Amino acid sequence: MGDRQSSFDVTAISSVAQRRPARLSRLFMGIARRSGDRVSVRCIHDALGDRGFAALLVVFAAFNLIPMPPGASTFLGLPMVVVAAQMMCGRRQAWLPAFILDRSISADQFRSAMGWGVPRLVRLERLIRPRYWPFWRRQGDCVVGFLGLVMAVVVTLPIPLGNWLPAFSTVLLGLSLVERDGLLFAAGSVVGVAALTVTAVVVGSAGAATYAALGWIF
Repeated sequence: MGDRQSSFDVTAISSVAQRRPARLSRLFMGIARRSGDRVSVRCIHDALGDRGFAALLVVFAAFNLIPMPPGASTFLGLPMVVVAAQMMCGRRQAWLPAFILDRSISADQFRSAMGWGVPRLVRLERLIRPRYWPFWRRQGDCVVGFLGLVMAVVVTLPIPLGNWLPAFSTVLLGLSLVERDGLLFAAGSVVGVAALTVTAVVVGSAGAATYAALGWIF
């Protein structure tokens, strides 16, 4: 009887492990290997399947961590705004407009970006696990959605190098929701506060300089 129970437990655990979705790093590498000439947002969205809003938020935020031409963050922050706003409002399924889904980059650009980003994501994934999650059921979706929306708005601002900290905060917050990791959520919140502080200082300094310049002219 004991052997039967042990066998059942092992089988159940194995079944649960098989049902556990692959880590995002493996998903990205799979897309990079299978991609043809172009990789579209629709392709990434479809590959994520039913992983939910948090995975989408991590994906779009991660693109803002990769070195891009000046001004790219204004466009790349828009999907973050759309996804985070839906999370905050408690929607069950993510919706993206066609003009975002149809946007694409070359497969070579995507592979290059993944070559930079995936090793860093793998190191982060090794550290996270379910622990100290402070929210009940879907409360976490709404809270992370609200914080992600604030960070997404900051990402879209035309501030030189001002998108990295809020994007990094969003990646941490999204991964914390995926894994229900309360420590990672705290870390993402701290980075978010730092991002808002830096943005406030930059905007305030620019405003003061503009005011001083206008006062000198007039």
